[in-house]
This record gives sequence, C-alpha cells and structure tokens, in this order.
Amino acid sequence: MMAARAMTIGALAKAAGVNVETVRYYQRRKLLAAPARPPGGVRRYGEDALARIGFIKRAQDLGFTLEEIASLLRLERFSACGPARALAAKKLDLVRGRVRDLKRLKAVLEELIARCDAGSARGCAIIESLSATSRAPGIARRAYESA
Repeated sequence: MMAARAMTIGALAKAAGVNVETVRYYQRRKLLAAPARPPGGVRRYGEDALARIGFIKRAQDLGFTLEEIASLLRLERFSACGPARALAAKKLDLVRGRVRDLKRLKAVLEELIARCDAGSARGCAIIESLSATSRAPGIARRAYESA
C-alpha cells in the first residue's frame, strides 16, 4: 500500500494548479480544512485536500459559485443526489438563458457587421447604432430586443 502524500501548502497549491492564496481563500471560505499545525512544524496536507481542490475547480468550470460549491460539499457528506440534482438543474437553466442571450448578441453583431460591409453614405452603422439615444433606439437595441 502506498503511503499518503504529505504536502506543504506550496506543494499542495502546485499539485492542484492553483496559487497558495487560493488554498488559503478556500480555507477562509470553509471549503477546505486547514490541517493542525504540529508544535514548531509546518502544516501538511494529504491527498484528500488535493481531491477537494480538484472538486472545487471542476465545479467552478461548470459555472458553480463558491456558495453553491459549499452547498454541494455539504450534500456530499449525506450522498444527497436529489438536492445536488436540483442545484445542477437550476444552473442548467441559467446556462440556457445565457446561451439564448449570446445567440441574440451574435445576431445583432452579425447584422451590424453586415451593414458596415454594405457601406453607408451616412457613416458607420456600428458607431451610429452604439451612439443612438434611448428615445430613438439604434439597430443594436432593436435587434437585440426582438431577437
């Protein structure tokens, strides 16, 4: 059986691909426990700390906030799949909304670029659209709101 690795905070941070301050921040946020400091010694972190940071980073990659990650970590202790699923479903709804917004934004930008490419005697369609007042919305606002 292989002995558990005992790492300093610097070695842990390097192994996890994060900064030492990130490890300390996770500790302040109660996402990661700080091991006891032996008298006159240096704290040593085990593989469990490395796995915990990996969990946090993967959850962040999926768009979970640190508060949501704390909730997931609390649920982990109870193997509570139902509440974890609900949290993931809520996050998915937010992602779907962002995707819709990005598609509308893409359409607006494509239209503005097409107008620019078509040329205009009046000036730049992009600049004109961005300069439009709220009383007379420009193409960007109209296209975005109608898309």
